[in-house]
Amino acid sequence: MRLYDTAREAIVPFEPVHHIVTMYTCGITPYDSTHLGHAATYLTYDVLQRRLRDLGHDTRCVRNITDVDDSILPKARELGVHYLDLAAAELARFDADMERLEMIPAFSEPRATSAIPDIRGFIGMVLDRGYAYQAGGAVYFEVANFPKFGAISHYSREQMLELAAERGGNVDDPHKRDPLDFVLWQPSLPDEPAWDSLWGPGRPGWHIECSALCLRELGTTIDLHGGGSDLIFPHHECEAAQSEAATGEPLVRHWMHQAMVRMDGEKMSKSLGNLVFVSDLAMLWDPRAIRLACVSHHYRDSWEWQGELMPEAAERLSAWVAAGEGSGALDQVRAALDEDLDTPAAVAAIDAAAATGVGVSEAAALLGVRTDRPVAHPVA
Repeated sequence: MRLYDTAREAIVPFEPVHHIVTMYTCGITPYDSTHLGHAATYLTYDVLQRRLRDLGHDTRCVRNITDVDDSILPKARELGVHYLDLAAAELARFDADMERLEMIPAFSEPRATSAIPDIRGFIGMVLDRGYAYQAGGAVYFEVANFPKFGAISHYSREQMLELAAERGGNVDDPHKRDPLDFVLWQPSLPDEPAWDSLWGPGRPGWHIECSALCLRELGTTIDLHGGGSDLIFPHHECEAAQSEAATGEPLVRHWMHQAMVRMDGEKMSKSLGNLVFVSDLAMLWDPRAIRLACVSHHYRDSWEWQGELMPEAAERLSAWVAAGEGSGALDQVRAALDEDLDTPAAVAAIDAAAATGVGVSEAAALLGVRTDRPVAHPVA
């Protein structure tokens, strides 16, 4: 199998060290429903796991839950609810959406709030190794002490400053020695949750939870780290830096990122509100068609949501179901997935086989599409 590696900027062999492939994908901040951008991201790593299992591997994919951060707390405040109650309600909807899409269950789904002791210990390791400092009641990672900072994104300092400002980096924080330094621990506002620490009461920064959870759940160095391409910087760059600073070992052997799904010319995101919700689509269309609408695009190609995608996907699903059981296109699908997870080529191969009346159930299953039941319209 060959996959594009973000840090190496090339399609390279993906070579897990052991039989068990360890993977970590950044999960949701549960303050709103699952949208199509989420679905496309998690489907990518679902298909990857299906092919790895087909190759004889076991997979352990950890997907965290960010149930305390600078997004969920303001939303809870706006709604007048406890932040954990908001998280619980949205997680129930997320889990239902993942079940509808027949995702392989995550190996574990740890919450940020479950890892406060791990996070405090992790920050202590970073401080002890000389990569962090205390100022203004917070603890900051000092990027000047980590020469490899930027090796994943390959962005210029100007680009990093711009993206940090856009994505919650607070580059104007007067307590920072460098605007690119990032928070490991911060004081809480009066109405925010707080935990005791050696540096004063407060809460974790955004990036630290993933480092602590990844280390706790999977070990020091994992085979593959995934997430949306909007997480390359600052989140994954910072995560990798603080992890290596703490352990002295690389966090990840292979970085794999999903391109953005757009709507109205902008990336689909909660902050912009240009969302297509999985739960809404599933009331009108067979969830297998939602899966097909996503995997018909390559994971590294950003694509625009269009209403006609769903009728096309439903028609495709009907043809695959009608073709029946069989191993048609199986070799072509395996070859396509092994070449940078080329799901559009895999879909085209199954289309061609189904058009000739050859059963395609085994090939479709590699894309997570079951063909053993009729197409449902609508789905309640």
